[in-house]
Amino acid sequence: MFITRKHISRRTLLRGASASLALPFLDAMVPAATALANTAAASKPRLGFFYFPHGAIMEKWKPEQVGTDFGISPILEPLAPFKKHLTVVSNIGNRPGESRAVHALVPGTWLSCVHPRETNEPNMAPTVDQIAAQHIGQDTPWPSLETGTAQGQGQGSACERGYGCSYSGTLSFRNASTPLPIESNARNLFLRLFGQGDTARERQYLMQQTNSLLDMIAEETNALSRTLSARDRATLGDYLDNVREVERRVNNVAHSEVASLELPEVPGATSQNFDERLALMFDLIALAYQADLTRVATYVMAAEGTDRPYPNLNVAGGFHPVSHHANQKERIAELSRIQRFHMEKFAGFIKKLADSKEGEGSILDHSLFLYGSNMGNSNQHDNYPLPEVLVGGANGKHVGGKNLALPERTPLANLHLTMLDKLGIQQPSFGNSTGLLSQV
Repeated sequence: MFITRKHISRRTLLRGASASLALPFLDAMVPAATALANTAAASKPRLGFFYFPHGAIMEKWKPEQVGTDFGISPILEPLAPFKKHLTVVSNIGNRPGESRAVHALVPGTWLSCVHPRETNEPNMAPTVDQIAAQHIGQDTPWPSLETGTAQGQGQGSACERGYGCSYSGTLSFRNASTPLPIESNARNLFLRLFGQGDTARERQYLMQQTNSLLDMIAEETNALSRTLSARDRATLGDYLDNVREVERRVNNVAHSEVASLELPEVPGATSQNFDERLALMFDLIALAYQADLTRVATYVMAAEGTDRPYPNLNVAGGFHPVSHHANQKERIAELSRIQRFHMEKFAGFIKKLADSKEGEGSILDHSLFLYGSNMGNSNQHDNYPLPEVLVGGANGKHVGGKNLALPERTPLANLHLTMLDKLGIQQPSFGNSTGLLSQV
């Protein structure tokens, strides 16, 4: 029997007069009679780090039972549908993040596990996401994405005279002296991922010529669709629907009265748009993973030390003041609601990737994500125990469905080293690591 079906490249772009769009994985990218694992369309790992400030209420975070037969805790409950991909990692600490300058250091040291030298100039170490980007991100348009809901530092205490502001405004360091800036504007990120042009000004100009990227490439999209199977047409259609919906929401935010202003980070200044911005950035990261525009991403879901209010959650006061709960029952309940809210948004992102089929599974099956904080008890400003969960299949290398009680004060660096190992990135050590976590 002769099989002559042609296949399209994984790097195929839909092009219009002034725009291009990467494609999701399609069956048509696999050559006929060829094993998927032996093609360029083989599933690629994705890695992500999702950070929330001010620790967690651990009695609401940590499941009571250890092992595989554990009940989902109140804050983790939104992840219940994905329990088979979920590992709760307890008794983790990060000594390199400990200092008098808590808010100034905990974001930057979460992914480095190295205590920076005391100087106003950045001096630390490359972070785990950048090590991964060197190995699995170099053949993508964006080796890594650094995103957040707020640019720069939080309120006041996120900078410290002995260390400056280099470690509170980002999670990512390319090397010891190069912190990577966060993109917090959803429209700018959309243009970066899907726009066309050599400069930011040119991309902005080209996008202004039409309200829709998809309109620019409609002719080529229709031509491609006619060559695809019914299953691939459905996959492509779902992907384009997601692009259209994100594009619509980005334009709505960009054209809103608030978005046109340059607002300082003060209580109430951007609260009415925070929910939308939080979800938009998650959706853009999901699209970037889906189109293989990047395989490594970090997301700071709220700035360190932020006073952002959450009136939608019936919280009296800003995030940072509420985190200093003084063991008051009402304040603890408010902080728990904020932490549950952030988890719900993360769970929505996880669902999107679980529903995104790729090869013999989903994008979630091929990914590994760390969701957590570099602070333990916010009222005490301590760094132990840290709230950390892993989510994803890592191409079969991570089996979830367990709550691990590791030895007391297991270094966070051991978890990072283990994540790299599960993605096929072997490192002799990382930060202050003492070895791999065989239990994960």
